[in-house]
Amino acid sequence: MKEKSVPFKSNIPNRKVVKTFCDRCHCECGVLATVENGKVVKIEGDPDCPVNEGAMCPKGLAITQFIYHPDRIKFPLKRIGQRGEGKWGRISWDEALDTTAARFKEMIKTYGPESITWSWGDASYHCHWITKQGWLYAMNAPTHLHSDAHYCFHPVMIANKVTFGDFLTSEGAPDYKNSKCIMLWGGNPVMSHPMAAKDIMIGRRNGAKLIVIDPRFTEIAAKADLFLQPRPATDDALALGMLHVIINDELYDKEFVSTWCVGFDELRRRVQEYPPQRVSEITWISQEEVIHAARMYAKTRPGTVHTRMGMLMNTNAIQTVRAISLIPAICGDLDVKGGHLMGNKPSGFKISFDIIEKDLRQAPEIEDRRIGAKEFPLLCGSESLALNNSHPPSVIHAMITGKPYPVRALWACNNLLLAMEDSKETKHALMGLDFLVGSDFFMTPTMELCDIILPPCSYLARDEACEPICTSNVVGARQKVIEPEYDTRDERDITYEVIKKMGLKFPADWDTIEKQNQMRVKGMGITFDEFKKKGYVIEPIRYKKYEQKGFDTPTGKVELYSSILERFGYDPLPYYQENPATPITAPDLSKEYPFILITGSRHVVYWHGMNKHIPWLREIVPYPLLQIHPYTATELGIRNGDWVWIEAPENRGRVKMKAELTEAVNPQVVHAPSHWWYPERKHPEHGCWESNINVILPNDPPYDPICGATPLRGTLCKVYKVEEA
Repeated sequence: MKEKSVPFKSNIPNRKVVKTFCDRCHCECGVLATVENGKVVKIEGDPDCPVNEGAMCPKGLAITQFIYHPDRIKFPLKRIGQRGEGKWGRISWDEALDTTAARFKEMIKTYGPESITWSWGDASYHCHWITKQGWLYAMNAPTHLHSDAHYCFHPVMIANKVTFGDFLTSEGAPDYKNSKCIMLWGGNPVMSHPMAAKDIMIGRRNGAKLIVIDPRFTEIAAKADLFLQPRPATDDALALGMLHVIINDELYDKEFVSTWCVGFDELRRRVQEYPPQRVSEITWISQEEVIHAARMYAKTRPGTVHTRMGMLMNTNAIQTVRAISLIPAICGDLDVKGGHLMGNKPSGFKISFDIIEKDLRQAPEIEDRRIGAKEFPLLCGSESLALNNSHPPSVIHAMITGKPYPVRALWACNNLLLAMEDSKETKHALMGLDFLVGSDFFMTPTMELCDIILPPCSYLARDEACEPICTSNVVGARQKVIEPEYDTRDERDITYEVIKKMGLKFPADWDTIEKQNQMRVKGMGITFDEFKKKGYVIEPIRYKKYEQKGFDTPTGKVELYSSILERFGYDPLPYYQENPATPITAPDLSKEYPFILITGSRHVVYWHGMNKHIPWLREIVPYPLLQIHPYTATELGIRNGDWVWIEAPENRGRVKMKAELTEAVNPQVVHAPSHWWYPERKHPEHGCWESNINVILPNDPPYDPICGATPLRGTLCKVYKVEEA
């Protein structure tokens, strides 16, 4: 294992520079935090850190404005008016924790432990994830509400695991720096995972070809050798068409397929249904481009394919990722230099996935009580391939209907009101709860509905191990730089205290933060203090590990024809399926709602609903911008910067954004960002109904049959100018 020491002392009195790791997004970059008189005054990238090599995104650089913002929730609060009225009183930590524990005990006594859940997605990231799972375990409560589990990350996990037995086509696995052909599909790492974008540009500098497939011409598309712009939510057809070319032209790795794949003959037969001409008619991409992309990738090895949110927000998410994943599979680009690397975390380090899936795994009869376990067993049940998730839309429905059982209490650790589709239904669900406790940094629309607020400290006041997601072989020590700001606490400590005050026992021997930290690194033969001195540990990469142990699938091979999907009654081969409301499936509806709506792309200054408070970041993107083609806008009488309405069918309502005229989208497509609210507005709703696209998106079936994803990209809408009052 390689290691790096952590020097740094300043010769300025009362000033020090400490190496730690940022937590403002998945990348978890190494940072240098300058502290003067106990206060962080500067953050910059750590040039020695292998994750970011000194680079930093705006979110990370703006952390001082975040932690010292005057609107931070600085101490525990108790609601003193009606729910949602915005009236609060300061209380002590003892009162806050005692009240929280007592109310949760009351819920268990009245309704049973399944009536309690917790949500996360964009607050203090995952420092508390394993601790909260311990809380659920201690209560015998099954339901964990990861608000975007049905369309973010977890569908890729399921698709990859049934195929490879490992997580290979998203962050951490693609070896961009050494690849000869990089194919980015439905993701824009420049905005979502900047350190992955950095590695992609290094790969380009080293000679890699770059193929970008996206309904929008993005920043990373501007660097591409080949850009394909499919009709939204037709990625499944495009991937199957590329497989058709690769297989029929015999461009696949025959030796790898023969030795390490099962189901090739069945796949060969399936892709004959998707010749380039048919695929062109479905996707709006010419058959010549389909053929060119397939041949460019298959002939330029080793290659990598990045799959992300773009192809997950539809009702065929799993089979879409499966189809795309089979391209590098049959080309033999697995666990080779420049391909898709299987897990390489340092030996002995306790990764969070293993803690959730093994150490804190609940009994099958409890896991099968999770909401969604019956309908989506591979997402939610005891045989889940996606950790410990429930089906988020179904949890919201259970809060309202009491089916399959009542959910009466929530510990909200994110801005759930903005994060979920059909935000008004989510508010209805939250308003009806018996008890709602929140942990977040600012008074968001969700926090405004809480009964008690238990505010967390920032990452700069925490000691913990971290696993940067954009690498396959690095773990780091996030170390405490300052004491918790104001009267806030480490979120793990808050959870441990609630468990104790409920009279429960944490289900492992690491029942304090200090013990948890030691547990994570003990297997490496070091203490956490020693880990902090090293700063990070790098594990040398080993290739073709499958030659010793095979693939972690039922057959020990790459399953082009999935035995797991077949066992659960799903199609074992990928296929193309239209979304429920498109110009193809709903031609009459599309006459009134003529535009295809895609939603939810990231911007580098925001993370879901976070950072709208931060002056440096808000200055860069002060308003929500609807991307619309100039030709389309001209026909509608819309000019750049005009406020416009985006309206959805079926009486789902409308929201407004500023028009951004751009040729980045097709004239028939518009794109809207998500999670918009206006913290500067002092009403408790903070303008959350005005511009949040989730207000008008559906939370009801039809869903993806395997993971329950909803059609957030590739649905219908109409756009028209906001007229002055």
